[in-house]
Amino acid sequence: MAQQKLLQAKVLVVGAGGLGCPALQYLAAAGVGNIGIVDDDRVSLSNLHRQVLYSTNDVDLPKAAMAAGVLLVLNPTITVNAFPIRLDTSNALELIGNYDVVIDGTDNFASRYLINDACVLLKKPLIYGSIYQFEGQVAVFNIVDENEVASANYRDLFPQQPDNNEVPNCSEAGVIGVLPGIIGTMMANECIKLITGIGSLLVNKLLIYNTLSNQICELDIMPKEETIQLIPANEEAFKATQYSFSCEAEHSFKNVGIKDFLTLMQEEDTIVIDVREIGEKPIITSFEHINIPMSVLKEQGQRIGQKNVLVFCHAGIRSVDAALYLSNGKNKVYNLKGGIVRYNINK
Repeated sequence: MAQQKLLQAKVLVVGAGGLGCPALQYLAAAGVGNIGIVDDDRVSLSNLHRQVLYSTNDVDLPKAAMAAGVLLVLNPTITVNAFPIRLDTSNALELIGNYDVVIDGTDNFASRYLINDACVLLKKPLIYGSIYQFEGQVAVFNIVDENEVASANYRDLFPQQPDNNEVPNCSEAGVIGVLPGIIGTMMANECIKLITGIGSLLVNKLLIYNTLSNQICELDIMPKEETIQLIPANEEAFKATQYSFSCEAEHSFKNVGIKDFLTLMQEEDTIVIDVREIGEKPIITSFEHINIPMSVLKEQGQRIGQKNVLVFCHAGIRSVDAALYLSNGKNKVYNLKGGIVRYNINK
């Protein structure tokens, strides 16, 4: 019975990269009868360490078509449709409407919000995953019960799309190669459970996995009435919504690497600020700095009068918020890309 449900299922995977590759591989092997692959990108040599469906022979060829070919060799009894296009407001509702479940394997915020909003409008379940350096997240969104009540969606976790200068640059974030394999497999697992009706789904929950410590934790996510107001009300409103796909933006501060960070701290009239909370590890003793946690930065930050302000945190995410806040036009603000995690790896 479960195998028959898989055979009859139609799953759309958006993004055939690090997350999409393992998810696609296991869905095909499990016997999901109809798989759609949306990706307008081409295979890149630098991505092969985490995009395991491809080989060096596939470099510069379209991902969607190459992935489809591999899946059909793995399981020739299923149907695989390749869509070598970018999902946008002009085609998302039509494409997603033809499938039972959507897996979001994309790597940018614009796509995540677009896919989420389309799934909410169409009442389609959404399997979400994301990765950053050594940490990954998985959740199952928009499960509609028999009373037409929907579970939490992506906007219940992150209500508004962040500005481009609030997140690490797409080409700079980096990830350990095995992490997307782990998270992508978890996403396939949730999809198979959803289709077959077995086990307990990550509904109204966010699973977080850390590769460095092997720690797994789950956070509760509750659907909020105000979140629905952020989603386009109908097809016309959805098609009129602007989802920015740019990974580049003008910054009021500058992201710098370790070498530049160490050079800048030697300049006169410079202050180095650790915005982690007091007691966070690792303790930094290799260079002078002060600790002003994000929780009190707005209270104490106004007293900073140095010409150069260098900020860092654990992984370079909180410090982006700090850099934005401290960029008041009176000083030059620099953020350490990758935070102390990258500093300790490369020092």
